[in-house]
Amino acid sequence: MNALDATGLRVTGANDPQQAFDVLARVELVISDCDGTLLHTDKSLGDAAKEAVRALRAAGVRFTVASSRPGQGMRAIVEALSIDLPFAAYNGGKLVDPAGWKTLNANLLSRAAVETALQSLERDGIDAGVFIDDQWHITNPDGDYVPLERRTVGYDPVVVKRFEDADLDSVEKIVASSKDGDLLTRKNAELDETLKGRAITMRSQAYYLDITHPDANKGTAIREIARLAGVPLENVAVLGDMSNDVAMFEVAGVSIAMGQASDDVQAYATLVSATNDEDGFAVGLNGLLAARKGMQRGV
Repeated sequence: MNALDATGLRVTGANDPQQAFDVLARVELVISDCDGTLLHTDKSLGDAAKEAVRALRAAGVRFTVASSRPGQGMRAIVEALSIDLPFAAYNGGKLVDPAGWKTLNANLLSRAAVETALQSLERDGIDAGVFIDDQWHITNPDGDYVPLERRTVGYDPVVVKRFEDADLDSVEKIVASSKDGDLLTRKNAELDETLKGRAITMRSQAYYLDITHPDANKGTAIREIARLAGVPLENVAVLGDMSNDVAMFEVAGVSIAMGQASDDVQAYATLVSATNDEDGFAVGLNGLLAARKGMQRGV
């Protein structure tokens, strides 16, 4: 039995358990995905997660979040957890300073990329949401995932007759939504090719396909957040569950995938926790805190 066994975390692939434990012990900054990681599937923020963040801060480790949501759609989370570091919205496409709710930077899609994407989605009958600043614009108010998105971000969409009625020169993200996961997988592959160099496509949920600026990814975002916090990347831990989290898994010192993440996503992580509905986020943070205590005791 090694020290990691008692944390509820397990290593992936050929990763060494003791080395992973040692890296966890040196973490100074934690950055977490929100939906499917920090939050339960019903979008609730559990008591275990709140307590884990409090304990993390008490141990001197800083905390913030990175999400595919718009900035305002993260406000309730940021305020509930008293986050004071910049956080990443739109899959890293926007950094927001919660002090004054100030946008630090934003990456806008080119109009040509927006129009190409929207035309492609319309051809296949896939619902789209166009995000401009913190507003989301839709043409189909009866779309399958409109109620869920309204509950997730906490406010109503702007309904337009056609997307050209919105400012397509200021789009930060397009979200394609469908109950047909295989259709979204095919559309992902198609848009990867047609938008190559102009946008990136990634799944933020099984039913969502996000389209953002090429520089809008969580890996770029955590590099900048770590720089602003004065923490080297090797001392950053990240938690996530979907393919849009892989970019931050690839650059952080240690990464923790939720138990419900696909095998492909887990393969990029250092460690795997319990599922989000089994408080996998709290398990991950408590494992980190146990590693810190173990280091202090010389374990």
